[in-house]
Amino acid sequence: MTSKLDQLKKFTTVVADTGDFGAIKSLKPQDATTNPSLLLKAASSESNKAMLEEAFARGKGDIGLACDHFAVAIGQEILKVVPGRVSTEVDARLSFDTNALIERSERLIGLYNAAGVENDRVLVKLASTWEGIRAAEYLEKKGIQTNLTLLFSFAQAVACAEAGVFLISPFVGRIYDWYKKSTGTDYTGAEDPGVQSVTRIYNYYKANDFKTVVMGASFRNLNQIEQLAGCDRLTISTELLKQLAEDTGTLERKLAPGNNAGEPRQSLTESQFRWNSNEDAMATEKLAEGIRQFARDQEKLEALLPAKKA
Repeated sequence: MTSKLDQLKKFTTVVADTGDFGAIKSLKPQDATTNPSLLLKAASSESNKAMLEEAFARGKGDIGLACDHFAVAIGQEILKVVPGRVSTEVDARLSFDTNALIERSERLIGLYNAAGVENDRVLVKLASTWEGIRAAEYLEKKGIQTNLTLLFSFAQAVACAEAGVFLISPFVGRIYDWYKKSTGTDYTGAEDPGVQSVTRIYNYYKANDFKTVVMGASFRNLNQIEQLAGCDRLTISTELLKQLAEDTGTLERKLAPGNNAGEPRQSLTESQFRWNSNEDAMATEKLAEGIRQFARDQEKLEALLPAKKA
């Protein structure tokens, strides 16, 4: 019997949301994504001790640079076992500084290039703030492709498409979490607000011929993945990938270009973007929370580096 994972791969590019090389090898995704939380987990593993020490040495006292070296080292290892791309995230604490985001993104790509990795195998991850979207717009024109993460609202998706970013990562599970807590309802199937958000974005992009890739992220259960089967890409944790690999039930394609009419094309000014964001309590809260969480994990990662020197 064909597994649901193999069925999903027929119409959706499957991406592993992990820094676990062993899991990536066994599950064979096309791409892989990392973030500060996953890098912290990798840095805490004894098997990556030498890699962490080397990153600290290469940083030459600059902790931020050392972290970038470690992120790139993990990315290089991932690229040995995936045929496609790896996404590497810029320090979340820079999320409201366009110039700083550009500079750090260019440094990350420079480190990859110095290691022999071409631009077309890397996506630089930036938070979907107004500043992050503007940085991505600049980087895309310079040949550095981007993954706009922590995306929770339709306004963010509209602005990303207008900016010509390569890929967006709308967070299904975190949207679900917020509405479940807010309403007390345990949403299932097509009624899941996270599923509805990605479906709306996907249909809008296809109806208006935007080339930006939609990659659903942050899943809580298999049903959310099944409801978005057919989305351009889905980045999935190793636990859920294993569940898909073990399930031999039938997987129906839910999303496809032309299946549903999308909304008319929109264009947002900065003030309109900020107002629409302000009006969306869920998106405002989850974006801020996500940036804070990644910032704290970045700080924990930095704290591990001096410890290696001792």
